[in-house]
Amino acid sequence: MLRQSYFSATSDEPLVYETIGACFDRVADQHGSREGLVVCHQNIRWSYSEYRAHVNRLAAGLLALGVGKGDRVGIWAPNCYEWCLTQFATAKIGAILVCINPAYRTYELEFALNKSGCVALITAQKYLTSDYVGMLRELAPELAFCDPGRLKSEKLPHLKHIIATGEIARPGMWKFVDVCRLSDGDVAKLAPIAKTLSPDDPINIQFTSGTTGMPKGATLSHFNILNNGRIVSEGMRFTEKDRLCIPVPLYHCFGMVMGNLACVSHGAAAVFPNEGFDPVKTLEAVQGERCTALHGVPTMFIAELEQPRFHEFDLSSLRTGIMAGAPCPVEVMKRVQSDMHMTEVLIAYGQTETSPVNHQTTRDDPLDKQVETVGRPGPHLEIKLIGEDGNVVPTGTPGEICCRGYSVMQGYWDEPARTAETIDRAGWLHSGDLGTMDGDGYVRIVGRLKDMIIRGGENVYPREVEEFLFTNPAVQEVQVFGVPDRKFGEQVCAWIKLRAGHSVSEEDVRAFCKDRIAHFKVPRHVRFVDAIPMTVTGKPQKFKMREEMERILSEAGS
Repeated sequence: MLRQSYFSATSDEPLVYETIGACFDRVADQHGSREGLVVCHQNIRWSYSEYRAHVNRLAAGLLALGVGKGDRVGIWAPNCYEWCLTQFATAKIGAILVCINPAYRTYELEFALNKSGCVALITAQKYLTSDYVGMLRELAPELAFCDPGRLKSEKLPHLKHIIATGEIARPGMWKFVDVCRLSDGDVAKLAPIAKTLSPDDPINIQFTSGTTGMPKGATLSHFNILNNGRIVSEGMRFTEKDRLCIPVPLYHCFGMVMGNLACVSHGAAAVFPNEGFDPVKTLEAVQGERCTALHGVPTMFIAELEQPRFHEFDLSSLRTGIMAGAPCPVEVMKRVQSDMHMTEVLIAYGQTETSPVNHQTTRDDPLDKQVETVGRPGPHLEIKLIGEDGNVVPTGTPGEICCRGYSVMQGYWDEPARTAETIDRAGWLHSGDLGTMDGDGYVRIVGRLKDMIIRGGENVYPREVEEFLFTNPAVQEVQVFGVPDRKFGEQVCAWIKLRAGHSVSEEDVRAFCKDRIAHFKVPRHVRFVDAIPMTVTGKPQKFKMREEMERILSEAGS
């Protein structure tokens, strides 16, 4: 039994030291005739050999545009086959894939593109209520007058190429299919490039916000995410015969690492039921494709279980999958295991900065460990829990969760100071999450040092929303925090002190946010106050605001 909250997880399986492109080619050679990608809503069904051919064509097309090793290529789209091709094509030429949340609006998109210095952006034309082309034209009106590949934008100075999916040609933009044709099938130039790439090269930037300042670009290498995806899939006991249904978004590590890379590392099939999450389409895909595994956050599983047509679907092919993003209620876990046949479903925990998984349950863990803990540290990782003095705390004592090992990011893109605040000189990444570790190494999450809000599985960082609301000329002071919500787990709440002479309503605040920040960050509750509760040292007391707001909402029956 452990006495201190420190655990070092070993493994008989060594880490893989290869690039994502090399891994993809190796698996395609081994399992070329097996299905590698199924995208239900686009009628795509490719074997690994076909999948590789399409990836290579896009990779060669990007090279023909002048995109190469180290260049940043943004992807702004919901789940689609073009997303999957872009993930592996950029890896093959050493370009760094910049994942952009499909819910982003102009304010966030401009920041992400400029912060990472994207030279190219692959984008959908629209998704749900988001007019991506319209937003890009708003940011770069120069598109109306330039040829594809010759963008010179005042607001987006690095961006040269915009590549749009779909069949409609847009002024100043390449069509995705045309870029794939640029090389005329000549992919011979890919082999020499592969020899110049290293598993330690940065290959992905994932934007993750903090409680102070704007979003940070967690920079991940081939080695980071390829091994994380492989280890997650080994936890699910994947083989080439498995078929994983992926309703979670690709822009997040859950989709692109725990989904795509988990499948590719073992030659399994990745199945995408829809652009975004839809419980019926997910259940249809599991049944129609005979999926053996299903990913999701707890709210997704709840939506599937509570679907009125749930019992119409044959889910007997399911065996395993990952549930992550929020704690899972015990009754939900029981129903997932029994009604959905997922007897080997696993719980995973981590953060984008650790590629993302650093804890995971196993199929042999008892039910109480699966629903009350996030499991034990994954192979080849060290975990310690520390107190305010920086020392490791005894087992059972709350402490900040710190991780060290292969999955820790290289740093935040172009932000050495913020990187040093997160990764200390000994290589420990400080998560900001509070947990307890028991004598067997199982970790329970008990709180957050960072005042992050988790709304329906989406992370919302108060400081980012506060800084945006400060751009409203009527706002003098603002504090953002989370309040409980029956449907989403938490909702965003903003307390605002207005400037003298200004008068705005709750709806005015939401209208100000609409189409400028992602919908899940828009405050559901807004309260106008004369003063923000502060400590004697001038720090806002969010716990007092939260308690007061919970009382108000309770009395209102919300």
